[in-house]
Amino acid sequence: GPAGVTLVIAEKDFIAKGATNIPEIFRYSYIAENDSLQNTPPTFAIYMVGKVLQWVKDNGGAAGMEKRNRSKGEMLYGLIDQHPDFFRCPVEKGSRSVMNAVFRLPTEELEAKFLAETKKAGMLNLKGHRSVGGIRVSMYNAMEPEGVAKLVEFMETFRKANA
Repeated sequence: GPAGVTLVIAEKDFIAKGATNIPEIFRYSYIAENDSLQNTPPTFAIYMVGKVLQWVKDNGGAAGMEKRNRSKGEMLYGLIDQHPDFFRCPVEKGSRSVMNAVFRLPTEELEAKFLAETKKAGMLNLKGHRSVGGIRVSMYNAMEPEGVAKLVEFMETFRKANA
């Protein structure tokens, strides 16, 4: 969820056993004694968490999010696995993330071309981490399946034009 909000669910006996040799702001017992109001809460961030949780609930809850995200991952990895000579995923199938997919193209020049063309097509922030390179596709909950489908379609067209 939004930055600035931490939700802690704890048994009362756990809270009672907490460390006392730390500043009170970090003590769960102090926070519980003050009904979590020992300072001004980040009201906008809390409001946004509520909006996000309602959206998740409206879209099938955690099970719905899992199904949605697996579907997006299968769509992307399906194309990558169909063309292993062009799209190379360095992550073993059993360890792949459905949130962040990484892959490489045959050359760094093709990767640069791919990134330039995706940017022109309105698909942004696909450059891999600076220490690893390649392509990184973030498919977080809010990424619509249609966005992943658009990228997969682009990837297939790009592959045909550059293979």
